[in-house]
Amino acid sequence: MPSFPSILAATGNPHKLAEIRAILAPCGFRILGAADVGGIPAVVEDGLTFADNAARKATTVAAALRRPAFADDSGLEVRALAGRPGVFSARYAGEGAGDRANLDKLLAEMRDAADRTARFVCVIAVADAAGRLAGTVSGEVRGRLIEAPRGVNGFGYDPVFVPDGFEQTFAELPAEVKNRLSHRGQALARLAASGLLTTVLRA
Repeated sequence: MPSFPSILAATGNPHKLAEIRAILAPCGFRILGAADVGGIPAVVEDGLTFADNAARKATTVAAALRRPAFADDSGLEVRALAGRPGVFSARYAGEGAGDRANLDKLLAEMRDAADRTARFVCVIAVADAAGRLAGTVSGEVRGRLIEAPRGVNGFGYDPVFVPDGFEQTFAELPAEVKNRLSHRGQALARLAASGLLTTVLRA
């Protein structure tokens, strides 16, 4: 069997890891997750931007484990909420809150909103084995929020987000369609095309 170069995806989210592996499958890299390396160190995500948090995760994890790594930070920005939940998307209802609690809080805040436009944003940062930041890429997808969840696929805010040009939510779309359209899919496509992974593996 051919041997593929390995790089660590610095995430403890199994849903996110599955998406990353599916999207990067054709690129010739073996994507390692936390379970493959005995766990990854916790990183405080208190940056003001997605780029801040992604860079901190990638550099901290790469330096601690002495292996190249990439990390993403992503979230939902809602126009009617002045960009919230933004960098707090994963913990919008409080530390340790699950997807349902975050979703319920968002829908409660949007109950009377006339403007339901929103966008998902993803920033991916790549670091070499010394923990040096090699670069970042990003992706975004625009759409609108519906008033009640629909669909059983995906995770997070997928059940209430309808991307522009579609009538289905991300949670109703087949995974291959969502992965092509999504903010993370776009960012990972740019990552694959950027040469950053090859650069840090050779460093």
